[in-house]
Amino acid sequence: MKHKAICTALIFFLFCLFSSAQTNRIFSDRIKTLQVKLNGEWGEAPVLLLRGDNYLEISFDDLQHSYVRYTYTLTHCNADWTQSDLIVNEYMDGFNDQRIDDYEPSRNTMMEYNHYTFFVPNEELKLKASGNYRIDIFEDGEDEPIAQACFSVLEPRVSIGIEGSGNTDIDTWAQHQQLDIRVNYQNYNVQNPVSDLMPVVLQNRRWDNHVEGIRPTYLRTNELIYTHNRDLIFEAGNEYRRFEILDEYVPTMRVFSMSYHEPYYHATLFDDKQRTTYLYDQDQNGRYWIRNGDNVENDTESDYFYTHFKLIMPPVPGGEVYLNGDLTNGELSEENQMIYNHIDHCYEIVKPLKQGSYNYQYLFVHDGETVGSPLPCEGNFHETENEYWIYIYHRPFGERYDKLVGFNKYRQTIER
Repeated sequence: MKHKAICTALIFFLFCLFSSAQTNRIFSDRIKTLQVKLNGEWGEAPVLLLRGDNYLEISFDDLQHSYVRYTYTLTHCNADWTQSDLIVNEYMDGFNDQRIDDYEPSRNTMMEYNHYTFFVPNEELKLKASGNYRIDIFEDGEDEPIAQACFSVLEPRVSIGIEGSGNTDIDTWAQHQQLDIRVNYQNYNVQNPVSDLMPVVLQNRRWDNHVEGIRPTYLRTNELIYTHNRDLIFEAGNEYRRFEILDEYVPTMRVFSMSYHEPYYHATLFDDKQRTTYLYDQDQNGRYWIRNGDNVENDTESDYFYTHFKLIMPPVPGGEVYLNGDLTNGELSEENQMIYNHIDHCYEIVKPLKQGSYNYQYLFVHDGETVGSPLPCEGNFHETENEYWIYIYHRPFGERYDKLVGFNKYRQTIER
């Protein structure tokens, strides 16, 4: 039993170590609401076009509320998000220790904070290489980052075709979805496309169940075909649950009650129940959108509410239940693990969240595993509308880093 516990802890540690490389993460309790927006637009993939005119807007809140000098650095990464062999001046022009000067204090909020914003690239920093990038944010004088943000830079060389179906190689219109992918490299010189082109596939921006290292089913002229590949079968899940916390006094969508317990507001959501049927909803596949009831000065006049989640269901042995979505940065970590309340017969958790509209789901992780499953909390139904992102990386012979040469996204829609 002791050996099993040690192995489980080691697996979880390795998973956290790997997953921390490619996801937005917060390492300080006082840092909240880390956001990465392409061209300032909500919901877009953080993928910049190399030598394009687009940009990323990165922002976060510091609950300390007194000015802190923050800086950030950029690190170029390979397809697996390990640091590449490029030196700084090979992947960027400018100094790799930029100061974050743009900040605003919160106004009319019970939980006070400073809102910090910066942009990449900018007048003092230009990107020169495609691939993956990690931004590490530091408090001035400290060696460990308080947060990290991740994005990619695209050098388009290949096109990607995607089709999805609920008729999979393991079940028919039941619990899964399967992708067929076609990579066309007609206008790109690739010496060995079967081994040199490296796809990475995400479902709803989740990294715990991402797919990599797949090989094509067959090769056509200038095209790789990935079909009837069991690695491209995903649990379908269910539509994300939703709620809105917009007003300090009036409960809004799926909020049971609002209350004030000095010194902060609390929002108690309606009890969630274990799902056994498909429930259609026009969700946003796990995203959140910061806004207050007046939709004015959302970044600095939106307050934080301690938000209470409760999932009514029997305890499930052999694993743990986690709150999941962009509100947790997709981390299946201890701070997002739900605790079972044997008196009320439910899993529960409390999270401080900024006013806005939120998507979320509950995932179950079996002991010794690192991939979350919608079962038994949400169920799996082929009708679910999921979003898939496909990245294609390539390391040409003699190069010292993985280029990002293709990107596309696909929304799985099943006729009912």
